[in-house]
Amino acid sequence: MRLDTRETAAPSGADGATASIKLRGMRGMIASKMLQSLQQSAQLTHHASARLDALQALRERCKAHGRAAPSVQDLLLRLVVQTLADFPALNATLEENCITRHAAVHLGLAIPLPDDLLVAPALFDAQSLSLGELPGARRALTEQARDGKLGVKALTGATFTVSNLGRSRVHHFTPLLNLPQVAILGIGGVEPRVVADSDGWRAVEVIGLSLTFDHRAVNGAPAAAFLDALCERIEGLASDAFDHELPFQE
Repeated sequence: MRLDTRETAAPSGADGATASIKLRGMRGMIASKMLQSLQQSAQLTHHASARLDALQALRERCKAHGRAAPSVQDLLLRLVVQTLADFPALNATLEENCITRHAAVHLGLAIPLPDDLLVAPALFDAQSLSLGELPGARRALTEQARDGKLGVKALTGATFTVSNLGRSRVHHFTPLLNLPQVAILGIGGVEPRVVADSDGWRAVEVIGLSLTFDHRAVNGAPAAAFLDALCERIEGLASDAFDHELPFQE
């Protein structure tokens, strides 16, 4: 299946004052799904922040041992998948008044396309990918999306989605559910924060996390517990936590 991302726009005048873009084709489908998402679910968003000291330390350890350091994004995705194993209510879909909790994590990745379009295809069985395998699988999925080579199964098969703003001043935001999924995690920008330590005060980097969930399927307390657990994983990451996935040569 090849996605046609072309749009019809009325030409601007000589002064470039006006342009009209029709909500048709892929843009129309996205607009319809976003409206449907808000109209057919009970959405609520929790926000949290997590320090990145431990993730950055792991990346430095990789570099010190002559290994390619995994990106912060891939580390976060791996930790999200691990955390979902403890919170099956978040790795679920809701259709026809029936909640289905999925054993496998088919991780939806929000991927921007040209002309301000967006898709969120599934990285199937993400729980089976090691940290070393994850970057290649993510890049391959991104290339398929940008080449218009995604099939219907990939576009509709995710059980939980992650939307990453990347380098942005927006620390928290409200991602919209990709129905019939019951949860989506938004990863915001990084900002400095001053914290106390044994030597007084120091600056650390923290990342914003925003979990939107369908209140019909998940209550506020377990959604907050998921975010708490994810933050604890990010901040408490032991230096040897991924040694079995990224073996270091001493």
